[in-house]
Amino acid sequence: MKTKHTLHTLVAASLLVMAQAASAQIAVIVNPKSPLASMTPDQVSAIFMGKSAQLPSGATAQPADLPESNAIREQFYSKAAGKTSAQVKATWARLTFSGKATPPRELSSAADVKKHVAGNVDAIGYIEQSAVDASVKVVLVVE
Repeated sequence: MKTKHTLHTLVAASLLVMAQAASAQIAVIVNPKSPLASMTPDQVSAIFMGKSAQLPSGATAQPADLPESNAIREQFYSKAAGKTSAQVKATWARLTFSGKATPPRELSSAADVKKHVAGNVDAIGYIEQSAVDASVKVVLVVE
């Protein structure tokens, strides 16, 4: 009986963690010295999907991605670009093969994305809003 109770507790805890991840707010971040003060969802989508984005004069944005297996990445592309992982992968395969664009730099964790963006004035990335600190500037929150 105790094993059954423990199993129910573990399942409930797992579901709670997944629900929190599914509803996480995602912050699109840039270097604090970036001329970008804010961005629209369309601008962010264009940058991360290999399209040209209308940015202020002199501003550039080199995207940094989380690993494909990261749940926040799936949520980001779903909400910011309206694309599934398979659609994103197919788009980048097509763009890379044709030589039209280079995919975002994939980093191993949110901490690595934040560190990369903090150290590169042209970098743009996304992390959970709860992980934002003064080393980066939020230009858009994706909910």
